[in-house]
Amino acid sequence: MPARGGSARLSRGSPKPVSVTLLPDTEQPPFLGRARRPGNARAGSLVTGYHEVGQMPAPLSRKIGQKKQRLADSEQQQIPKERLPSTPGLRRSIYFSSPEDHPARLGPEFFDQPAVTLARAFLGQVLVRRLADGTELRGRIVETEAYLGPEDEAAHSRGGRQTPRNRGMFMKPGTLYVYLIYGMYFCLNVSSQGAGACVLLRALEPLEGLETMRQLRTSLRKSTAGRSLKDRELCSGPSKLCQALAIDKSFDQRDLAQDDAVWLEHGPLESSSLAVVAAARIGIGHAGEWTQKPLRFYVQGSPWVSVVDRVAEQMYQPQQTACSEGLLIQK
Repeated sequence: MPARGGSARLSRGSPKPVSVTLLPDTEQPPFLGRARRPGNARAGSLVTGYHEVGQMPAPLSRKIGQKKQRLADSEQQQIPKERLPSTPGLRRSIYFSSPEDHPARLGPEFFDQPAVTLARAFLGQVLVRRLADGTELRGRIVETEAYLGPEDEAAHSRGGRQTPRNRGMFMKPGTLYVYLIYGMYFCLNVSSQGAGACVLLRALEPLEGLETMRQLRTSLRKSTAGRSLKDRELCSGPSKLCQALAIDKSFDQRDLAQDDAVWLEHGPLESSSLAVVAAARIGIGHAGEWTQKPLRFYVQGSPWVSVVDRVAEQMYQPQQTACSEGLLIQK
């Protein structure tokens, strides 16, 4: 305790303390007594408003602080970072993926395949639609149909006919071909290898933006206007998915590999690992033998498919195991 008169008594043999006098801080008046110690102050030392009595020299304090920092950095590097479990075959559910970690879009080389091969490759990929306000809608493709070009009696390009309506079928692979049916519904196709060949996208599994899809479908559908649509009804058909993604004739002849409003992303599952059913196409009439050709492909067991063909499924019964997303994966 300070002695009267501003001096302190020291016992014999004790070292003289180092006393440093600093000018007081004009913004913070001096004080005596207990105070919070600076970061390098020792426990039990006396702190004044000017300087700590017996404080270690600044260079030594700085060296000790740097050493502590190096030790802390070394310990931090030794702590193993949390890693996501490996997912062979991309079987990990997309619902457990971060929304910010969407895969890169698929480029022109993906679409440069024959129609049948492309129709199968589409299964499991994710179709993305970005609306004018920036909202992104996503759906995994679960059903497609292949149209093989001039030889295909069910194709709009049968016999090699080219019109302003079907011009997209004869453009480079990855070009969108959007046409109107029944004067009110749109269908979305993607051109493939081969003049006049393309793939119809028939059904999606909604992944992102379901409420926006529901609003778009409700505003555009012609019947059952008072009933709320179930999730599985949003994109379970070629015209339904166009309504849910706000796709109309303005998308005709756009490049799916380059467009800013619609594109394709790599899905979490390899299409080769899916149990795929090949069945006859829907709504094909007066096309001779092409009516029953198995050129429709869908993921077996998916509840999002538009029409299930039980006969075709009985003909295709590979050994399978259930996937966490409801899809069936081949062993």
